[in-house]
Amino acid sequence: MDATIKDFEAAIAELEGIVKRLEEGDLPLEKSLELYERGVQLSRFCHARLEEAEHRIEILDERGELKPAPPAVASPRPDDERERPR
Repeated sequence: MDATIKDFEAAIAELEGIVKRLEEGDLPLEKSLELYERGVQLSRFCHARLEEAEHRIEILDERGELKPAPPAVASPRPDDERERPR
């Protein structure tokens, strides 16, 4: 784990800032590449944390027994199923 990444929320915030800067398009090539590489690190960190969280999701069934969450609850929905802003 990269010691410069504090936690999931900090990684997301930094990643959002990087995306914004790259979208502005006024950076030199080397700086853009540096930010892109950092963004990939942050994205991988966030993806790993989300996978860990997914594995921890459990639901109590009717008998009070713990069981893994069904895939529809544990996995993100595809883009076409997400509610779109109107």
